[in-house]
Amino acid sequence: MADKSALAGRYAIVGVGEAGLGSAPAGSTALSLQCRAARLALLEAGLGLADIDGVFAHWDDRANGLLVAEYLGIHPRYVDSTVVGGQSTITHLVHAMAAIEAGLCEVALVTYGSTQRLDKSRARSGIVQDPRSPVGQFAAPYGMLNPVGYYAMLAQLYSSRYGSAPEDLGQVALAARQWAQLNPNAARQDPLTMADYLASPRVADPLRKLDICQINDGAGAMILTSADRARDLAQKPVSIRGFGDTYRHHLTPLGNDDWLDNGALRTIADDALSMAQLDRQDLDVVQIYDAFTINVLVALEALGFCEPGGAGAFVGGGRIAPGGSFPLNTSGGGLSFNHSGQFGMQLMIEAVRQLRGECGPRQIPGARTCLVQAGGMVMSAHMVMVLDTI
Repeated sequence: MADKSALAGRYAIVGVGEAGLGSAPAGSTALSLQCRAARLALLEAGLGLADIDGVFAHWDDRANGLLVAEYLGIHPRYVDSTVVGGQSTITHLVHAMAAIEAGLCEVALVTYGSTQRLDKSRARSGIVQDPRSPVGQFAAPYGMLNPVGYYAMLAQLYSSRYGSAPEDLGQVALAARQWAQLNPNAARQDPLTMADYLASPRVADPLRKLDICQINDGAGAMILTSADRARDLAQKPVSIRGFGDTYRHHLTPLGNDDWLDNGALRTIADDALSMAQLDRQDLDVVQIYDAFTINVLVALEALGFCEPGGAGAFVGGGRIAPGGSFPLNTSGGGLSFNHSGQFGMQLMIEAVRQLRGECGPRQIPGARTCLVQAGGMVMSAHMVMVLDTI
């Protein structure tokens, strides 16, 4: 098997852009927002459309890479429309590295967009499933909220095993809101107290409304190229130092894995950090995909930042909030900043901006390293990526 450690530091993100965050203007589409974001990313990098020869794009459609390329008037040498859920954007970065390494392209555009709020296309029960699919046969007929119901089960399992309190989840929601109050682009900036959190109605026991990410519009774009080329471009490059990923099942977790103790996240985190030649204490910022508050508690333990059952104590006392010793989800996350269907793009853009020192009042002083963790579908895919400044 090839040693991927040779890729460490060889590729960099040289431009990012966002469009339509929160509630997109009437008439917007996922395609138009992605292309607006792509324009901003190109302007940041000092590149033009003619420089792009690889397009990596996805949303809820088919052959999206070709559609974005056509809209922008690009004739790329390479396209990729892989969809593996919320982490797809980060998977695309890895695929783009591989494509550039193989000589299939030189400058990659990665985009994602959604107008789920504008279109009113996101129901509490989730996406309509083909009745012939495993989900359609074995979950949907029994009223399972998708994905909320699965993560409520995860939260029940966590509480049963470790005796956690509702306030443990509440600390995650409160910290996210405090970060969002420092982010002018955040959709939710109103004050939030623990009393407000506990009074929030339950949607799927034990998850309350404030345990669940928002339903927003938004699009993002990133430009990736070799570190050598990145040094000559307009923007301060952010290097991909390490990554680890795993793909375990499709939408319905029908297997017998222990959702809290299958070792998947710990393995890929160790892999990514080893590739980056960093330890956990070397990280300045951490971004964790917070579609639900329980994701953060479980990920902190599974990634090795605290012991099993210890996440509630770990996040207490403002540790993950502004001014705390463990800066986490500094944009406000999917809970309070923006969650436009698949949050991997926004996680990565916040990481890049933190490492470029562009985040204003929420900026982590001297931030040079960041770990990003994202998942896909229903505990189906997992990705960890470690970033550094060149």
